[in-house]
Amino acid sequence: MDTPTTDFVRAGSLEELKAKGRLVVHGPHRPILVVHDKGRVFALDNRCPHMGFPLDRGSGEDGTLTCHWHHARFDLASGCTFDLWADDVPTCPAEVRDGEVWVRPTFGHADPAAHWRRRLDDGLAHVLGLVIAKAVHGQLAAGVPPSDVVRQVALFGIENRDGWGVGLTILVALGNLLPVLPEEETYLVLFHGARRVAADCDGEAPRRRRAALASRPDRATLERWLRRWTSVRHREAAERTLLTAVATGTSPAALADLLLAADTDRAFPDGGHSLDFTNKAFECLDLIGWQHADAVLPAVVGQMVAARGAEESTAWRQPADLIALCADVAAKLPDLFAARPNRDGWSDHAALAQALLGDDPEAIMAALKAAIVSGAAAADLGRSLAYAAALRLARFGSANEHADWETAHHVFTYANAVHQMLKRIGTAEREGHIEAVRGVLHGAMALYLARYLNVPPARIPGDGGEPLDDLPAHAQEIRAALLDAFDRQRQVDLAARLVARHLTLGHPVPALIATLARALLREDAGFHAYQALDAGVRQFGAWGNTDEGRHILIAVARYLAAHSPTERAELQTADIARRLMRGGELHQDTRA
Repeated sequence: MDTPTTDFVRAGSLEELKAKGRLVVHGPHRPILVVHDKGRVFALDNRCPHMGFPLDRGSGEDGTLTCHWHHARFDLASGCTFDLWADDVPTCPAEVRDGEVWVRPTFGHADPAAHWRRRLDDGLAHVLGLVIAKAVHGQLAAGVPPSDVVRQVALFGIENRDGWGVGLTILVALGNLLPVLPEEETYLVLFHGARRVAADCDGEAPRRRRAALASRPDRATLERWLRRWTSVRHREAAERTLLTAVATGTSPAALADLLLAADTDRAFPDGGHSLDFTNKAFECLDLIGWQHADAVLPAVVGQMVAARGAEESTAWRQPADLIALCADVAAKLPDLFAARPNRDGWSDHAALAQALLGDDPEAIMAALKAAIVSGAAAADLGRSLAYAAALRLARFGSANEHADWETAHHVFTYANAVHQMLKRIGTAEREGHIEAVRGVLHGAMALYLARYLNVPPARIPGDGGEPLDDLPAHAQEIRAALLDAFDRQRQVDLAARLVARHLTLGHPVPALIATLARALLREDAGFHAYQALDAGVRQFGAWGNTDEGRHILIAVARYLAAHSPTERAELQTADIARRLMRGGELHQDTRA
């Protein structure tokens, strides 16, 4: 960091500066470039803001300065760049006193938080990774809470893209992880989330807001309308209906009920993405505040009304008509829940999950019906489904094609979304939430169709007392070995064994989750990797450090290992920005 000083330091004589054209001032501060041009004296940070190359090795002409490394050009008077990808050069005050040149080696801003907020908006608008990284770092250094940065980026994404996208999903997934990660990972979390939102908005049409209806229909009417407009793919009508529900003060639980009922009128829509995006919109509001509900929730309506349902897929119709089976069981749900004992505490989640992994769709549905009658609440069914889907990933066979990982992944993240939405709805709402349970039925059939991914099943390390004594025993050594495994391709089984080793020895789970997050954050990760880690941490939270919790984290580790390593170009950008912001000289040993 710069030395906090308001004192001027001597740079040299004006005569010397005129003769040389430029001088470099060194000291306990950033190196300062002093330039004489057309009778004026300017002082700038000597490090090019793009990659830190010494600007004194560049060239000046007509009030501009050009860096010879990547040919970024800057206005001498302001430091502003003509090439947005390079960012602006910080400037500092310079004075001439009695033939001597003096500079004040401070590069601060009157309101750092406001400055870096503006710069983040610039970086997002122009998809400038380096500017985004610096602005995130600058806001954190200025004491801005991470939640405020998440809010700024989320609202940018909502306003600058006509519909929810993968960027916002990644941002929310990472925002969910902030409470369980060490503080040093906050910068990378926010940088990755922001850059993905920026990329997702690039070239997209901006959001055009619609208004609520002037009337205030009751909730039952709003639900009928929303489902009708969704079924006939009438986006504008669906959005205005949803906005009316928000305007009438409908609770978050009731809004979740409303949207999930409409979303599940189609089976497993868009391969699970539609419902997952809906869940992420609700989680976004948990992060940024429910006062933004009228902006955020309508963003998911476009995909919801346009989504293609599994009922249009041959695999769901033949050889067994899974759609008809789901419809038959859905019709029985009101009676099944009416027969459910009026109590909480049902605990056969793991047993139900094993039944959901069966190879007979009718037996799977029978298991769900029996669970309801024996006391399972809607959220209990979602929890069992999510665990079963995690087991599909944990047992994913290496004989499958690499692309098949995504089939298992989609079921898992969909099941997690159903579980989270059903928890949000809870049991306090009217019986209409039974409509939302169709999401569990659809998820169970998607899980059934993915059964081939476990033929033959991979072994889950640690089960049955399997010895893992060939692996390190010390916690830090295990985590280091895990990161090393992610440095190499096709280390799926080793990653799983290391996670199992860490957990079976009783080492701290938060440190293991932080290691998995670190493995993800250093990669140029795909959209699904962020989803997998977020869903895995959520589901582990439901089970804790049990055998089931171990299986879930093993599933996450196997998926991440199957998609690592990557080029890690974004990590390099983040590292360059951090070093520049901290005052480092990236090119100390560079020769002209």
